[in-house]
Amino acid sequence: MRIRGNLILCAAGAAGLFAQQGSIGGPVAGYVFDSHAQSLRVIRGIPGASLIGSGVDLGAGVTAAWVSPKLDSALAVMADGSARIFRLSAGSAVPQTVEGVVAPERAVFSPSGAALALVTPGSVRIVKGLPDAPTVAGTVELPVERGAAPSAAMAAGKLRRPGGGAVAVSDDGLYLLYVSGRAVQILGIGGESRKLADVAPNALPAFAPGGHDAAIVDAESVSLFQDAAGAATVRKLPGVAGGRGVAFAPDGKRLFVAGAAVTSLDMTTGDRAEIACDCRPSGLVRMGSVFRLNDLGSGPLWLLDAVAEPRVVFVPAAQ
Repeated sequence: MRIRGNLILCAAGAAGLFAQQGSIGGPVAGYVFDSHAQSLRVIRGIPGASLIGSGVDLGAGVTAAWVSPKLDSALAVMADGSARIFRLSAGSAVPQTVEGVVAPERAVFSPSGAALALVTPGSVRIVKGLPDAPTVAGTVELPVERGAAPSAAMAAGKLRRPGGGAVAVSDDGLYLLYVSGRAVQILGIGGESRKLADVAPNALPAFAPGGHDAAIVDAESVSLFQDAAGAATVRKLPGVAGGRGVAFAPDGKRLFVAGAAVTSLDMTTGDRAEIACDCRPSGLVRMGSVFRLNDLGSGPLWLLDAVAEPRVVFVPAAQ
């Protein structure tokens, strides 16, 4: 009953906000892909007073879409199987011509959205120069997965297809963190490759904004690397079990981990706190100053508001 009452209050607050502005537009809190409608939909309002809005006009239906953390660009896989990059502004989209862009199995933006990793079987294409001058800067070949259990295919001499591990890309587009079995590799766009750390299963990597500091989170430890691409000085903190998403705050001063709960880690002191949430996070996707904790479905869309004192708020279910 408490969630239902909060939903009503949230919807009323959002409606009041839009009415005061004299239009159904209002500020854009983020975007979310609607798989049922095959569209990228706008989240209108502010954290705690938002509604799912109409779809962005991308010229055709889309089968997948990913949006930059700064909400200024998007990659969409169109209904015909092609991939296109769009410049976003206040809920409108302008297509950009970028040679070499392919439809990925997954797309991963860098912490500030200046770079984009297009993950395909065996390799990752790196797009740099977002949002105004995107270009494919190169391709990083992924290593064969390490530590995988033997399989019939491997016994027959076939290597397990790389590309399924978690990926993070740095803001300058020069480096990838790639989870390969029970190890994390750091891979350079120039071809360099080395093991950064051994990890427990289901480890999650993240780069910090603006540089090569990084974090690796698993059930056994949180490893904080200073200059992961260079000296890779590491500080260890207790782990977080069941992580489904990890990301730095926009200012890099906190690390958020979405699991059974949402955990906030202070990068200076190492102190941690759990953020109250009536939800079950399935991921952690930055949208401006907030992070989306789940995909669009029949229930509310849950957001982590990371400004000042972190809190979890929601957007009422889409109509």
